[in-house]
Amino acid sequence: MKKLLAVLTLLLTLIAAGCGGKDTAGDDVLVVGATEVPHAEILKEVVKPKLEKEGIKLDIKVFSDYTTPNLSLDAGDLDANFFQHQPYLDDFNKKQGTKLVSIAKIHFEPMGLYSKKVNSLDELKEGAQIGIPGDATNGGRALVLLEKAGLLKLKEGVGIDATVRDIVESRVEIIETEAAQLPRSLEDLDGAVINGNYAVQAGMKPKDALAAEDAQSEAAETYGNILVVKEGDENREDLQKLAEALQSEEVKKFIEEKYEGAVIPVF
Repeated sequence: MKKLLAVLTLLLTLIAAGCGGKDTAGDDVLVVGATEVPHAEILKEVVKPKLEKEGIKLDIKVFSDYTTPNLSLDAGDLDANFFQHQPYLDDFNKKQGTKLVSIAKIHFEPMGLYSKKVNSLDELKEGAQIGIPGDATNGGRALVLLEKAGLLKLKEGVGIDATVRDIVESRVEIIETEAAQLPRSLEDLDGAVINGNYAVQAGMKPKDALAAEDAQSEAAETYGNILVVKEGDENREDLQKLAEALQSEEVKKFIEEKYEGAVIPVF
């Protein structure tokens, strides 16, 4: 009986350490979900060692898509996540009925139009196939970028809420694809509008793009990537310390030196 109780106690300790609990040494443990680049890199290389000095250990879970990290946070499997911008979070909450909130804005990743087949916009032929993210907020953002590049025209005033149904003129064919798949899809497409994190992961930078969002534009403010928690956890001390660490000078320096303009601090 004593052995059974000991095992149960150990299991409960491990579960507590797995999400918003303490490990066997008594240190706080935060479970944070993130996409690999740059989010998990920033957490692993700068934030994790910084927080360990304050008695907080990070358990970083890496995701390859934009849906699972929010579902996992809502289910209580994560304490926070770090991968998305506010328009995406707002759209997700609306569609999924979740109550997730931002507690800090960290950086902006310029979205760019990349190609392995042409070197300039002028080389794109009539009917060229251009991939864009298939989710609503990033898809609308991509369409706005393509409009500014002169490749299509959208209905007046739709802005980032645009969908392919709002295209009134176009000299390219739009192919909607899951955002994470776009870098690999460049082999089959004439070009693709790729989110900054996936572009960086694939070794691409804004300077290599045929067109890219301006770091000084409204997009930098609108699409800043955020630290997200469940509603009600905004004032948790450990999560506030995580937010402070992400907005530290050490993180700013790391971003500026490592990503060379592909990721831009906004704090």
